[in-house]
Amino acid sequence: MYCADCEKIDNYFYSQTCFWIFFPTLESVNKAIVFCGQNHYQAVQKDDKCIAITIKHAQIKRFLFGLYGEFEPSELACTKITTTDGSELSISELSINDIGKIVTADVLINRFNSAWISQSIEDEKYETHFQPIFKLENNEIKPFAFEGLFRIKDEFDNIVPPAHVFKLAESSDLLFSVDLVARRSAVSHFSKSQLNGKLFINFDPSSIYDPSYCLRATASAINALGIKPEDVVFEITETHSVQDESVMRGILNFYRNAGFGVALDDIGSGWSGLNMLHKYRPDYVKIDMDLVRDLDTDPYKQTIVKHLVHIAKDNNIKVIAEGIETQGEFEILKSYNTDFYQGFLLQKPALFESNVSDERSKEIDNILRGIK
Repeated sequence: MYCADCEKIDNYFYSQTCFWIFFPTLESVNKAIVFCGQNHYQAVQKDDKCIAITIKHAQIKRFLFGLYGEFEPSELACTKITTTDGSELSISELSINDIGKIVTADVLINRFNSAWISQSIEDEKYETHFQPIFKLENNEIKPFAFEGLFRIKDEFDNIVPPAHVFKLAESSDLLFSVDLVARRSAVSHFSKSQLNGKLFINFDPSSIYDPSYCLRATASAINALGIKPEDVVFEITETHSVQDESVMRGILNFYRNAGFGVALDDIGSGWSGLNMLHKYRPDYVKIDMDLVRDLDTDPYKQTIVKHLVHIAKDNNIKVIAEGIETQGEFEILKSYNTDFYQGFLLQKPALFESNVSDERSKEIDNILRGIK
């Protein structure tokens, strides 16, 4: 499950860093020159719109925050930056590799703020918690599947809220790396825990460059671990972030051709939910937890959920109600013949212990890292 493109995280910061900044206008250049002069930064104008500034590591935070305060967001979005090691290289020219690292100024500032994410990935300070998805069998609740929920720790070993992690990763151009690590972690912990049931893997489609290339490693790793493709369901999140529908169709076609299941998350949370059902024909849909909340006391929500369940069933799509927190919500969902149930009422996410030998654990890690 190794991907060289996604797992390579470029380094931008050194003990002494030379920032090559390409501004969109001459006015921006003049502002930068004044800013550097006022703060005593060593700056060299390399071209009409390019300045090279050498900054010691201890000053980087102050420097980047100063840029953030000095320039408008639109300027930062149009300003391009790359860096070189100022303690080793001359600032006379840039290499091809340096040019390949060019990002917008706002992305670089976010990359500095999210440096702990890259470090936590490198140090493998992350894990997957699983929350069961239940089915009713003879009126008895039984586990049907386990949804893998990615948890990453900061430098103080505190688990950071996942929504914050993925938002920061997206703004830092790290989404590709974080999403791949999250998928790998889910498969790894599922294999080591030897859980019985299907595995639901959360997946952001915007984290894929090319479905046939980027997803091949995931499929190969799952097969190599002996997990049946039909026991793996990829839960597509953030469907609104995909601008090109052909990309989404390519992803779904790849999964289906490989034998995996597909689920759409948060159906009912926006205007496009029903349109998504029509376009992508998933195997499962998850009813948004905002609709489930207080469902038993809200007639308006009841009408919506009841029709969503009927529409899905008419199209042979299985329905999962998530975010169930009260017995009243659970009872009314059962009365609608919802297929599967998930929520704190039934069981909270938990970290499951490994049930394999140390030798098998290392074997799983090697397979997922692409080591023969």
